[in-house]
Amino acid sequence: MRGRTGSRTGTRPRIATRTGTGPRALSGSRTRTRALSGALAVLLALLVTACGTWPGTGDTADGGLRILVPNTPGGGYDTTARTVDERGNGRLALQMGLGVLGASHVAHTKVTVARTTPIARLIEEPEAVVVRKDSPYRTIADLVTGWRESPGDVTVGGGSSLGGPDHLLPMALAGAVGIQPKKVRYAAYDGGGGELLPALLDGRVDFATSGIGEFLDQIAAGQLRVLAVTSDRPVAALPGVPTLKAAGIDLVFDNWRGIVAPPGISPADRKRWIAVLTALHGSRQWKAELTRHGWTDAFITGGAFATYLARQDKAVAELVGHLGLD
Repeated sequence: MRGRTGSRTGTRPRIATRTGTGPRALSGSRTRTRALSGALAVLLALLVTACGTWPGTGDTADGGLRILVPNTPGGGYDTTARTVDERGNGRLALQMGLGVLGASHVAHTKVTVARTTPIARLIEEPEAVVVRKDSPYRTIADLVTGWRESPGDVTVGGGSSLGGPDHLLPMALAGAVGIQPKKVRYAAYDGGGGELLPALLDGRVDFATSGIGEFLDQIAAGQLRVLAVTSDRPVAALPGVPTLKAAGIDLVFDNWRGIVAPPGISPADRKRWIAVLTALHGSRQWKAELTRHGWTDAFITGGAFATYLARQDKAVAELVGHLGLD
């Protein structure tokens, strides 16, 4: 099948190859980020209502408590990270994930996650390889065959800017099946699923890579077909869908989301943030959000998250270099 990126009306993506549009440092899918941010905002408000104070103090918990979301178009990770770099501000935190790491390495930002104070990892979310219902690609093997034959004629869409999870996945997938990543035509729809879905349905992109929670409603309605998921094990929300590994492709890829605070906050403030997020993690409302969005509980805090974050930063840097995106 030949990729179609031409003159249809609608949101115009940035089609990126190594000779194409230059990278912009934005985090991953805005739809998924907003979903997590919305869940955090609502549930943190519930915790505030329940306890009435910022844990361990007599202050009201909602006074100046902020979680920044690095997904504003044009703002970039640099701008957000500089905002987060408010030393000693114990009421400020940044939501981050794989997309922030990827964007920082692709854009060569001088502000790194090593300068933050890790608080907690909240969730993991596998990505999915998705096509519209009338796509000639019935299986992941069909897609790989067509893609290998003419990689320049197949366009993949994603809800991430360059360096985000929806961008890194097709690049890694291409490499895993013998396609040079620099030949991948990636269309970045920064608005996430809200902009990517129409492009997928009307054929502006031939397939999409996105978090499994992005299009659950459209999958259930039969508008979209999932060819594979990127997790190590099958996903309960998508019965019958194979993993890439089960389909013979040696690739496992999970996105994740967490919370970091500025450098230099006090140990007491760090403990308070961990206490708030631990209470959030234990709530029934949070468990309901995990189910609703197809997220996997991946809660770790403090030192364990710091160790994980350092490993992830190194792994993403290696992946970006291996794929020629640096």
